[in-house]
Amino acid sequence: MDVRPRPITTSTAGEPLKTQKLKHNPHNNDSPQLPLLPLYITNAVFFGLFFSVAYFLLHRWRDKIRTSTPLHVVTASETAAIISLVASFVYLLGFFGIGFVQPIASRASSDEDDLSDDEIIAKEDSRNPGPCPAALTDSCPPKTVTTPSQLPLQKITNPKIPITHDDEEIVHSVVSGAIPSYSLESRLGDCRKAAAIRREAVQRLTGMSLDGLPVEGFDYESILGQCCEMPIGFVQIPVGVAGPLLLDGVEYTVPMATTEGCLVASTNRGCKAIYASGGASSVMLRDGMTRAPVVRFATALRAAQLKFYLEDPLNFDTLAVVFNKSSRFARLQNIQPAIAGKNLYIRFRCSTGDAMGMNMVSKGVQNVLDFLQNDFPDMDVIGISGNFCSDKKAAAVNWVEGRGKSVVCEAIIKEEVVKKVLKTSVEALVELNMLKNLTGSAIAGSLGGFNAHASNIVSAIYIATGQDPAQNVESSHCITMMEAVNDGKDLHISVSMPSIEVGTVGGGTQLASQSACLNLLGVKGASKESPGANSRLLATIVAGSVLAGELSLMSAIAAGQLVKSHMKYNRSSKDISKIVS
Repeated sequence: MDVRPRPITTSTAGEPLKTQKLKHNPHNNDSPQLPLLPLYITNAVFFGLFFSVAYFLLHRWRDKIRTSTPLHVVTASETAAIISLVASFVYLLGFFGIGFVQPIASRASSDEDDLSDDEIIAKEDSRNPGPCPAALTDSCPPKTVTTPSQLPLQKITNPKIPITHDDEEIVHSVVSGAIPSYSLESRLGDCRKAAAIRREAVQRLTGMSLDGLPVEGFDYESILGQCCEMPIGFVQIPVGVAGPLLLDGVEYTVPMATTEGCLVASTNRGCKAIYASGGASSVMLRDGMTRAPVVRFATALRAAQLKFYLEDPLNFDTLAVVFNKSSRFARLQNIQPAIAGKNLYIRFRCSTGDAMGMNMVSKGVQNVLDFLQNDFPDMDVIGISGNFCSDKKAAAVNWVEGRGKSVVCEAIIKEEVVKKVLKTSVEALVELNMLKNLTGSAIAGSLGGFNAHASNIVSAIYIATGQDPAQNVESSHCITMMEAVNDGKDLHISVSMPSIEVGTVGGGTQLASQSACLNLLGVKGASKESPGANSRLLATIVAGSVLAGELSLMSAIAAGQLVKSHMKYNRSSKDISKIVS
């Protein structure tokens, strides 16, 4: 993309930067406008005004009562205080002050000027819904489909949000450093426009084109303050489906977001083999998220005293009450302390409902630490997390003790299915699993990696359903077992996964496309009947999908099909030289 700077109107020294209006009325150019102050400053002013004048009036009326002065007799200062009290009260009723007050100040003859900022944004925002809305609603207008032959290789349609003359001045200010890039959303009140301006500023600062990175077609309001900061666009990842996966008597169509060829097809073949053999079954062994702060004392003896206190069953109930106050879903399950010199690491485990639960358990841990400070005032809290948790890192404690959901999933694959669908034999699979997944991983010193490619399936499902992709590290801990059963004719296969960390509420699960994928699995949102049921079901689906992926990949290796299939399905057949030329 050729970046062609538009004419830039520079402001004189001391002249305030023009701010993008939420709604422009060409017939109301002279209407008064309130200055767009940062929201926290505006709130502080009105809160302070409200309580100050309220205190003043109460003090004055108390004096009048003491001196028997009629209350309706007011001075000029009292009149001003009453007007200020009413004005600040009206602001506080609006809660989001500027959005409530400014339309009143800038009211014109048009009915559109009576709308709040949120309503104006909603009315002007005529873009299509965010990615993958089809699974949530069927009311979207049909879109024109362009065939691949009409587009160059890897070409992405990238409509742009138009940048006006006023926007050019803001872009210039961002490039020069006069306006921090992170403040654009609060200054403009329009997240889409902020992303477009930030994107343009990045291109000018770096001299690099961002053509191919789409910016239009995404709901930036949905990520503000919770999913991603300073966005300049979004990355497109194709989502495929594998299935039906027959698990515990129910069929699931599993969404997988990936750019790796053969992965979805391979998992789909595994689902077919499991389905043809009567399905798989799963068992939830444990459900509890962990957080482990580190505290320090002056001596190891003092640290040991707290360790003994935490291990005493008589103290657990008291600490559980303190912990559980953090949330109506958080329930403390156990406390596991470990000492290193004068430092104490305290691993808390609790249930978290349908949320993945990191924030929930952290709040509960903070409550307990504050409580312990009363009996151990010399305790120095070094960090809310001391890596004994252990989050987003390969650790033996997660492999042994588990974190999140601990699931075992198994299936018996019939001999004829192994031969016809998987194109191999039971004996070959058992031998390969022993030498590859077990012995080979042991020689490599693997930690939780006694499997073929569990992380492949876990990552793809995590991205599709809005999970934290970094937690793939411990969530992919898996040991795959294979054994000949029924007189050696059939194959028993199982995967044991002790730390699947998933949630169906919070984080990226509420974004449109991720929410659609959760809806496809029937686990969208929180379970109303049984809190935590949806997240537990999602964990079993992840384990069942891993079982299918392990079965298919191991079969491809045993049959000598791995390289052949990847060369056939994971290599582009297009003539790159012709496309580039």
